[in-house]
Amino acid sequence: MLGCRSVLIIDDQPLFRKGMMQLLRMAPDMHVAADVWGGAEALALAQTLDLDLILVELQMKALSGLDVLRAVRAARLKAKVVIVTSSDSGEDVVAALRCGVEGYLLKDMAPEAMLEALREIVEGRVVIPAQLNPLLVAALRGEARPQSPETAGLTEQETRILEKVAEGLSNKQIGRELEIAEGTVKVHVKHILRKLELRSRVEAAVWAVERMRG
Repeated sequence: MLGCRSVLIIDDQPLFRKGMMQLLRMAPDMHVAADVWGGAEALALAQTLDLDLILVELQMKALSGLDVLRAVRAARLKAKVVIVTSSDSGEDVVAALRCGVEGYLLKDMAPEAMLEALREIVEGRVVIPAQLNPLLVAALRGEARPQSPETAGLTEQETRILEKVAEGLSNKQIGRELEIAEGTVKVHVKHILRKLELRSRVEAAVWAVERMRG
């Protein structure tokens, strides 16, 4: 379908798959390419379909959401992977982010909020619900790392970019605002994560909100 985002739903709960399909069918910019319970079929479809989004439950019996995420990353697929789960554990959020997830959404989100979050993810933002931020902070707080931009050795440009990351901007949006190339922003973000000893831009955003705005 021209202009639609192709979506694969992976969940071992049939009722949730049905509900998510009904929700996405109400959105003219979303197209459900397939829905599966999990297992090898899910991985096969992920690698054969031309997908934009893969929505997967974190906790499944045959194959976990993180297993799916790792397989998608290993295959270098273009699809963005979104965990859609009932788990609001800070440790689960951190684990998913460190595996490269593009979104971590809760199943009890309002339908309109769910669709808006998926659209933001398609546009390049990494999205987690705001109510999970305190849990994410708590999960990260016990880990030793720099406590300020100065002690991390961030340059002025890196600090500016980190502030934009904390605002939720994509690399393209940051480049436009700071009048630098998107590729340059990507390199700076990589350096920021290394200096902060973090592995995802959402972790960096949470760090920035706590350390730079507190």
